[in-house]
Amino acid sequence: MPTPPPTPTSAKIALVTGASSGIGEATALKLQSLGYTVYGAARRVDRMAQLAEQGVRVFSMDVTDDASMEAGVERIISESGRIDVLVNNAGYGSYGAVEDVPLDEARAQFDVNVFGAVRLIQLVLPHMRAQRSGTIINISSMGGKIYTPFGGWYHGTKFALEALSDCLRLEAQPFGISVVVVEPGGIQTEWGGIAADNLRKVSGQTAYARQAQAMANALNDESSSRLSAPSVIADVIAKAVTARRPATRYAAGFGARPMIFLRWILPDRAFDALIRRVVRVPAR
Repeated sequence: MPTPPPTPTSAKIALVTGASSGIGEATALKLQSLGYTVYGAARRVDRMAQLAEQGVRVFSMDVTDDASMEAGVERIISESGRIDVLVNNAGYGSYGAVEDVPLDEARAQFDVNVFGAVRLIQLVLPHMRAQRSGTIINISSMGGKIYTPFGGWYHGTKFALEALSDCLRLEAQPFGISVVVVEPGGIQTEWGGIAADNLRKVSGQTAYARQAQAMANALNDESSSRLSAPSVIADVIAKAVTARRPATRYAAGFGARPMIFLRWILPDRAFDALIRRVVRVPAR
C-alpha cells in the first residue's frame, strides 16, 4: 500500500526529546502555545499523558536505539511533511569518581547525552536542508562550561556537545539552519536527586566517600527556593526559535551566567577553590 502524501500544514513542526518531565515537558507546552505542532518524545509514553491531553503528539523514542529514532522522524515527516525545530533535551547525569565509574556506564552516558543527540541531528538535517530552514536546539548545561568533582563523565558529555554544536553551526549555516546551545543552571527537576543517588551508590563506600557524600548533599538540594523553574528554560528556547537571528548560546537558570563568567575570568586553581566552597567538598 503506497505511503500517503504528507498532510499540508501552516504550523511549524517541533520535536522535543525528553518530554516526559522537567525542561522537555515545559518546552513542549511552550512551543505549542506559540502555535507549533509539537511532537513530544520520551521512552515512557505514560508519563506524557498530560502533554497528550493538551494536544501534544506524544510517542515513544529511545535515543540509544537507532531504529526508534528513525521511526520517530519518519512519522513526523509522514504526518506533517517537514520539521522546523529539533530540541535535543533527552539526557541524564551519572555522577561518581572518575576512578570508580565503570566504563560501561561512562559509555552509556555518552550514548544518551551525545550520540543520541547527534544521531537525531543526522536524521533531521536532510529534511531541514531540503526546506532551506530549521533550528536545532541542543540542551547542554552550565556544566558544559564549568566543572565539579564527581561529574567528570557528565561534564565530558556536555563539553563534547558544546564543541559538536559549534562545528555543526558552521556546517549548517549555508543551508539556512540555526544551531543553538542552551546552558541551564540550577533547575527544579528530578535530575539532581537521581545524580545524587547514583553518586552515593558508585563512590559512597570508596576512598572518595567523604567528598562524595558532600557532593551528593549539594546535588540533592532540590528543595532550594533558589533553583529556577523549568519554564525559565522553555522561555529561552521559545526566544531562540522565534528570533530572526538567534544567539549561538543562551545561559539561563540559577547560577548559570555568574558561574560561566567566573570560569572565564578565574585561573584554574582559583576556580577549583571556588567550586569546593560552593559544593562544600573538603579538600582533604
